[in-house]
Amino acid sequence: MNDALWLLNSVFLGVGLAMDAFSVSLANGLHEPGMRRSRICLIAGTFGAFQALMPLIGWFMVTVLLSVFKAFEPFIPWVALILLLLIGGKMLTEGIKNSEETEKPAVSFGALLLQGIATSIDALSVGFTIAEYSPAKALITALIIGTVTFLICMAGVLLGRKIGTRLAGKASILGGVILIAIGIEIFLTH
Repeated sequence: MNDALWLLNSVFLGVGLAMDAFSVSLANGLHEPGMRRSRICLIAGTFGAFQALMPLIGWFMVTVLLSVFKAFEPFIPWVALILLLLIGGKMLTEGIKNSEETEKPAVSFGALLLQGIATSIDALSVGFTIAEYSPAKALITALIIGTVTFLICMAGVLLGRKIGTRLAGKASILGGVILIAIGIEIFLTH
């Protein structure tokens, strides 16, 4: 594969992998319409980091620990489904319980980490597609994926934040429904 095609392929991988993270970023923006820029960067950075890390872990597993990864692969959709159902269910419950309040608590850092894992766990399988890459090429591909995810998630949070100010009391409910839907979609399509 020539270098231009490889770079383009890496960008497209990043866009494809970022779609779930974009949706969750949108939900986070909906959940917290008054979010500060530093928090927006934290959310986008968390998703970008996980989306970059998971293909590297997958690449390592394929090139070094193939049998271990093959045994884990059937559980990927289950893990994503369970994590997103828990997080989305919590947001949905909070939204229904507190629908009269306009001020919602921020998504905790622990919940953000779980979101990062849940939305990027399917990126482990990208390790199969980049298994023939050298370590340097695999690392560059992962960095491209992470950067693309970061940019897409920044847009998602900003869009969600803008829409969230208009939806105020219903933002948490909508965010929870989005997370649950993403979990089901990952489970059904994997």
